Parts: sequence; C-alpha cells; structure tokens
Amino acid sequence: MESAAQQVLSPTPYQGWNTYFGLGGNFSAESVKEVADALVSRGLARAGYDIVWLDGGWQDPEPRTAAGDLQADRTRFPNGLKPLVDYIHAKGLRAGIYTDAGPYIPGKCGLGSGGYYQRDADQFAAWEFDAVKVDFLCGIAANLDPKTVYTEFARALRNNASGRPIIFNLCNPVTSPDWGMYPEEQQSTYSWTYAPEIAQSWRTYTDVGFVGDIKFKDVLRNYDANARHPEVAGPGHYNDPDYLAPGLGMTDEEFRTQMTLWAAAAAPLVIGSDVRKLSQTSVDILTDPDMLAINQDAAGVQAVRVGPAGTTETWVKRLADGDRAVVLLNRGESPKVLTTTAAAVGLSGARFTVENAWTDQITESAGTISAAVPAHGAALFRVGPAAGVPGVPHVTAGLPQVTRVGADPVPDGYVPMVAGGDEARVEVVVRNDGLRPVLAPQVGLATPADWTVRPLSKAPSELLPGRAATFAFAVALPPSAEPGAASLTATTSYEVLGHGRLRQTTVSAVVVAPAPPDGEVVLSHHQWVSATSGWMSPTVDLSVGGWSPISMLGQVYPIGIGVASPSTVRYYVGKECSRLTAVVGLDDAVRNVGPEGATATFQVIGDGQVLFDTGVLTRDDIRQVDVDLTGVRVLDLVVGDAGDGGYNDRANWAGLNATC
Repeated sequence: MESAAQQVLSPTPYQGWNTYFGLGGNFSAESVKEVADALVSRGLARAGYDIVWLDGGWQDPEPRTAAGDLQADRTRFPNGLKPLVDYIHAKGLRAGIYTDAGPYIPGKCGLGSGGYYQRDADQFAAWEFDAVKVDFLCGIAANLDPKTVYTEFARALRNNASGRPIIFNLCNPVTSPDWGMYPEEQQSTYSWTYAPEIAQSWRTYTDVGFVGDIKFKDVLRNYDANARHPEVAGPGHYNDPDYLAPGLGMTDEEFRTQMTLWAAAAAPLVIGSDVRKLSQTSVDILTDPDMLAINQDAAGVQAVRVGPAGTTETWVKRLADGDRAVVLLNRGESPKVLTTTAAAVGLSGARFTVENAWTDQITESAGTISAAVPAHGAALFRVGPAAGVPGVPHVTAGLPQVTRVGADPVPDGYVPMVAGGDEARVEVVVRNDGLRPVLAPQVGLATPADWTVRPLSKAPSELLPGRAATFAFAVALPPSAEPGAASLTATTSYEVLGHGRLRQTTVSAVVVAPAPPDGEVVLSHHQWVSATSGWMSPTVDLSVGGWSPISMLGQVYPIGIGVASPSTVRYYVGKECSRLTAVVGLDDAVRNVGPEGATATFQVIGDGQVLFDTGVLTRDDIRQVDVDLTGVRVLDLVVGDAGDGGYNDRANWAGLNATC
C-alpha cells in the first residue's frame, strides 16, 4: 500500500468550507453539523466542496489535558470531536482541523502544537481528520523559523501512527506591509521556497480580509501576491490566496471576479462564509460547472499575466487539452471593452472557439477575444481551435457607458455620476470579432421610468468582421430624479445567417447624486456619495474604528473624517462650491501601535484633476488644506499608503469645511 508520504493527496485543488469568516471562533458541534447539512442540501458538496474545516476556536480554554493531549471545548463539544467527524464522514464529506506551528502562548495565540508535533499529528489521525491547517500566530510570537518548524510538522503528519493520509495546508499569514516589519524568511511571501516539497497548499499572503469585512481591493492584493510564483504550483501542491468570501462585503459582481481569479490560479476553493445564509446567486457562482472545470483542470497550471499590469489586464491558464482559459480583468471603476488575441495567449490558427464560462455562450472568433467587462468585473473564457461548420460570430455588446454629462466629459476610470436635471451622453460599442458579418445590428437603451432617451446615431446595415459600431443616446433626467443607484440596460440584437436574430443584454450602474452642499458646510456632516477605507470603514468625527476623537500632534479636532489607507471619500458638489479647507495628517492613535508604518499621502481631486497633494506625511506631520473648488462637480478626498503598505496608516481629514 502506498504511504501517505508518497501519495498525491490532492491532484487538483481541494475544495471545502472553513469556520473562520462565517462562524468566527465560537462555533459548536451543532452549528458545524448544520453547515455540513447545508453543503449537501444546497448542492455544494456535489460540486466538490467536501471538506468541513474547523478553524481556530475548537479548542478548550485549557487546550491540553494534564496528560498533554489536545482537547476540544468541553461545553461546545461535550462529546469531543470524534462524533462530529463521524457525522461529517457519514454525509460523504471530509473533515479538517486547525492548529499552530508554535507553542501555545496564553494571551498571544489560542492554540499551539509546538513541542507536541508527533503527538498532535497522531491525535488528528486518530480522530480521523482528513486535512489540517497549520497557522503561525504562535510561531511568530515565539520568533520561530517557519521553514524549520513546518518541515518538522509535515514529517510528523506524514508519519502519523494511523498511517492516515492528511492534507496539509501551510498557513503562514505574516507579511510586512500588513503586519509590521519581519525578516523575509518569516513571511508568507517566502513560503514558496520550501512549501511545495512538504505541503498540499501554502498561504501566499495575509488574510483576505477581516471577519464580516472582505474588500475587493484586498482580494486583488491577495491575488497579486499569489501570482508571484506560478512556477511552483502543479498537481498536488498549490499556491493559496485564502478563502472565498461571498456575502461578506463584496457585491455579487466582485465575488464573481474573485471566483474567476481563484479558478484561473488553480487555487484551493474554500468557502469562508456561512453556507446556511448564502444567497442563491452566491451558490450559483460557487457551483458553476465551466468555472470549476477550469479550476480543477488536471494540468494544475496557474494563470500568468499576458502584457503589462494595470487597471485592465489579461491572464491566461494553459489547460490539459491544449485549450487556454483566458481572463479579461477590469480592476477599475468604469466598464470597459477589453481585448486580447489568440496569438497572445499561445494559440495558433485561423479560427477559434470562444466559450464564456459564466454565460455558457459559445461563439467563433477569427483571433480576437473581447468582452464587455463591468467595473470590478472579469470575463472568463475557454478558448481553443475551431473546426467544422462556421459557428456564431463572436460579437461583443458593450455595456452602456456615460461619456459626458452636459458639456463635461466623464473622467476615464470614474463611476459615472448624474444629477436631477442633467442630460448625459451614453454610448454602447458593438464589435464583431467573428469570421462572418452580422446584419442589421440594433441597440435599445432602457432607463428608469421617468428618464427620457433619444437616439443620437444611425444603425449600420451590417457589421463586418473586425469592425465596431458606436450607438449613442442622449439621456435626460427629470429635476426630481431620486438620488442613489440606477441602471442603464442595453439590448443589442443582430442577424446571423442560419441562426436568426440574436440578442445580448448588458447593464451598467450609474449614480444619481444627492443635492450639493449649500452655504458654509461642515463637509464631514454632508452626505457623501461613496466612502472607502483600507481598514474597517470611514468614521465621522472620530479616528478610524470610532474608538477615539480625531487627534494630531496632541491637538484634538471635534469634526472630520477618519480613514485607513488606501481611501477615497467622494462628494457631489455640483459646481456649487468655491473653497475647501481642512487639516490632514496621521492620527495620534498610531503611536499606540508601534514605530512601524504610519505614512500616507493626501490628495484633493476635482473631476479627475489633482487640486492638492501633500506628498508623503509621517506621524509627525500635518498639512493645512485650502483649495479652490470653482467649477468642480465631483470631489474626491484620497488617501494613499505612500508606497509601503497600509500598516498603521490611520489618517484624518479634520475640520473639513466647504464654502458653497
């Protein structure tokens, strides 16, 4: 019989669920059983999500018995863990558990296996666990070397007394930009140098977010860190960018993008949310068969970027049958039509089949691969050579895009914003990347009921291969237009010989602005359009987190906004304001954390143009802001991380006053 050390325990990326984000640290045998039931009843287990993983919190306040054995919380798991594991196995699922590579240090970490590696490995196997996640919170607190201790733990796991195969997830989340300054060899970004030889997966960066607060920017951060060393991934061993986070702070579109990126990265797919509470949309995204086929492809290849990094990017993953999985990623704030070519992703020939993993649409291209990608969105295609009867041409129907409001162009990369009484120009670009023409292309535009739409362009009689047409509309809002989110829906149709009239529907969001400020206004008390913070959420008249008054260099400010970098706070001022004054700097609360970090930049941006820039500020700097706002429609208050990450960057916009 093949030993655990020789087996390929996870030929393709493993899938499952973990307690950490969804249930926190206070889960019980009953709540875990309920989630196991939900994995089965909601079709997630059938789609491959079959590991029920207990994270930190399962242990007793006294983690070890007098004899030195690990023990579960005696209140929440009165019968211990073995009956729970048996229940999980009886559902046709596998069970996972958590420990730490360092020694248990009360007050600094909740559980540690340091000094007990073989004993704990034998215990996990005796309980019949199938996977173990090994953290490094105790390890970093004890100043251990990750490579040394993880190698020792991996050996103990392979040599467990039961001879049980157990998946090893090496989880060192320590990173300098987010944790403070640590030697390179102690960080997650170093794990790739040794982990592929000892583990089935290894974390490549810090946590993807906080409990109940997963931000899209941090999903991108973790994906980018995970992409640094694709060469070490392959069947049985994978880079791990952390958990999937539906319903924990991101929109459905943003979560679909995370799913797209994790699929292309050949990443383990572990749900971090409470499965019992997931929307059906989230379940549908998690279980999409075409997406999962790309993630579970037998070649185990991780996607790499084609071309430069930027707001829009192309990523490609080679599949076992020679096809390519292609990702067109839009990191920005406005919809885009993105393109690449078959040659650029490593394919040759004159005809290509393009299968959209999310819509199931199958088309044929002459070599250009394009998609209309919403803000924070991603298209996922499977592309391969085409043969036989010519297929349906690959036509990209663009998303409706606001290009002008009145006489003012909308800055590239901005969420479009309109207000009651405005007239906007909206454009829809339709392109034909197929081998055959499409006939009689038409676009209709639908808006909220009390808005009016007037076509500005004439439809062509046909759209030849390699050509594009722009359909333009004038959209007028009534003065009473309700502030908030609104949708623009374009219906594009065209004739294809032998296939009749085909249709595509694309939808874009537009923001209807609230009333602009009037008079002498405390802007922090005025309704913002949107506000982001690198950590937690922006707070009004308090430092970020809401725990203390705004304070800089010992002076307390009663009004203002506290944020963590990076941050953008957006206001609609509607050309009604003439002046903005404030005091900016790092909050004195950073001095309670330590000497590391606490650098930031502050910018005031009007309609995409920088009106004020502090340069880099430290905890010992403040700046007076006095900016002319004449003619500005949309005002952005932007805080950057000064290029060294957001660790300890608690920034303030104090005394924020506008003259309008």
